[in-house]
Amino acid sequence: MLLSTPPFNPTITAPNFSLVDVISGNQVSLTEQDTSKGFVVAFICNHCPYVLEIITTFAETAKKLEEQGIKVFAVMSNNYEFVAEDSPEHMKVFADENNFSFPYLVDEDQSVAKSYDAICTPDFFCFNSDGLMQYRGRVQDLEEAMIEIAKQGNTEIKQMPSKGCSIKWK
Repeated sequence: MLLSTPPFNPTITAPNFSLVDVISGNQVSLTEQDTSKGFVVAFICNHCPYVLEIITTFAETAKKLEEQGIKVFAVMSNNYEFVAEDSPEHMKVFADENNFSFPYLVDEDQSVAKSYDAICTPDFFCFNSDGLMQYRGRVQDLEEAMIEIAKQGNTEIKQMPSKGCSIKWK
């Protein structure tokens, strides 16, 4: 089912998470990261046609942001018992095939997606250094929005909703 993300809410503070990165096998906690230039939390998966359409752009954008000290995290929250292509084993292959330079985190119990109120894949959230949401929208505006957020704490970029497949809930 095609869904669109709601407008961003600048009063929302990023919920903490501690998830396994399928690439490194390490636990990644938001509070243990240097987010002094802000950060991106992207909800994606391996099988969604909307993710597949933007994955190269996202990976390239993430690399550029990381080169500027902006952290990027991708979270996969789908019920992979329902969609086997989204399993951690497939996530690792997907990350390798798409040259991920950022952690690809598995949200086994879907608590992180729920805490962020993620709706679809892809769903992009951008936060300033104080952890306040400043952008929620599509990948096409992600780089410009996040660079503004890193420099001034917010962005003037018009927020266009991301569209994608619904998260596959348990």
